[in-house]
Amino acid sequence: MRSMTGYGRGEGALSGAKVAVELSSVNRKQSEISLYLPRELEPLETRVREEINRRIARGRIVAKVALDLSDEAGLGGVELNVPLAKAYAKKLTELASELKLKEAVTLELLMRVPGVLRTDGEFSKADIFWPPLEKALAKALNELVRMREQEGANLLEDLRQRVATMQKLAGRIHKYAPQMVKNYRRQLQARIKAAGLEYPGPEDERLLKEVVYFADRSDISEELTRLQSHFHQFEIYAKSSDPVGRTLDFLAQEMNREINTMGAKATDSLVSREIVRLKAELEKFREQVQNVE
Repeated sequence: MRSMTGYGRGEGALSGAKVAVELSSVNRKQSEISLYLPRELEPLETRVREEINRRIARGRIVAKVALDLSDEAGLGGVELNVPLAKAYAKKLTELASELKLKEAVTLELLMRVPGVLRTDGEFSKADIFWPPLEKALAKALNELVRMREQEGANLLEDLRQRVATMQKLAGRIHKYAPQMVKNYRRQLQARIKAAGLEYPGPEDERLLKEVVYFADRSDISEELTRLQSHFHQFEIYAKSSDPVGRTLDFLAQEMNREINTMGAKATDSLVSREIVRLKAELEKFREQVQNVE
């Protein structure tokens, strides 16, 4: 089991170039990748996303890639479109004057203008950097996954404690449930007596029918059985090496369905009290499941 939160960093180097990758992840119901690449590496975006998706199944991933180049990076074929840069500089200067802006048009700003800086064979040049980028990305992913697994182990321990508590509460409910019918019978007899009506004998047919009807209407044995089955399923999923967050989220919904049905049927104060506790513990379980990949 893995958490959805973590951090990883990796570096890779090639003659004249150094690539650094930083990954951070937080909770999300689906997989979402926000990728920030330098312009020289933009053609490699698809490969980077594929590598991340191969290792991460759920969560919001922020991936930042930095490229440090030296003169030996082998990027030849760089060409500046000077006329275009001059045209942009003139227009931007005029706009700044018209808007009464103090900021000057900088070289950095002009270099970002599409078409000012051009490289021949952009895609083939980007391929040169894939080996160091792949190495840096692998290191960052390994570190990220390792952190998510460590946090996942803590989540698993907490979830197991939640399930153990719910199992104890369900056991108490199972123990108290048969008393509901007996208590209802005594309460019914007491109400009849208080109303001054003819007090029915213990074998009175009308009383027996009412008690049998109540017993059938308030029977929660099926819900308890299904709830125990859900607890067993949790342990099976907990041992899986695959991402189980969505599955556990669905399992929690099914647990909630059974508990709500029991709450609607319960009339005994002891049973109702344990069901309230069961709901509270399930809510804690559901909140924690939102952190699982």
